[in-house]
Amino acid sequence: MSMLGNIISKIFGHPAQAAEAAPAGSSPTAGTTASSGVAPQPTPGAATGQQVDVAEVLDGMAAKAGQKLNWRSSIVDLMKLVGLDSSLAARKELATDLHYTGDENDSATMNIWLHKQVMAKLAANGGKVPDDLK
Repeated sequence: MSMLGNIISKIFGHPAQAAEAAPAGSSPTAGTTASSGVAPQPTPGAATGQQVDVAEVLDGMAAKAGQKLNWRSSIVDLMKLVGLDSSLAARKELATDLHYTGDENDSATMNIWLHKQVMAKLAANGGKVPDDLK
């Protein structure tokens, strides 16, 4: 999976994990598949008709992180928060995924661009992203 795909799945998969943790018998089985008896996995964003509140998910993760991570402005902190490698090599891989055409040796400029692009991709995939981060 691409670095961007990993970020999206970590954020959009978070609410699904909470739903899966619900006690047995607490919800009807009408949504289960006939062959397995298991509810189908929800897909992120527009495909489910539900919008994932990116800020809510990430703020919740940040509250449990045990360290201060400023995901709202730092791609490094965002990647750390979702449990991904945030090294320069990993960020360069993300830049490749997102077709970055700038100088990868100017990491400050690249990091700002990456953060904006990730927020845009989250929004494009059904995430509710705060206006100030778009």
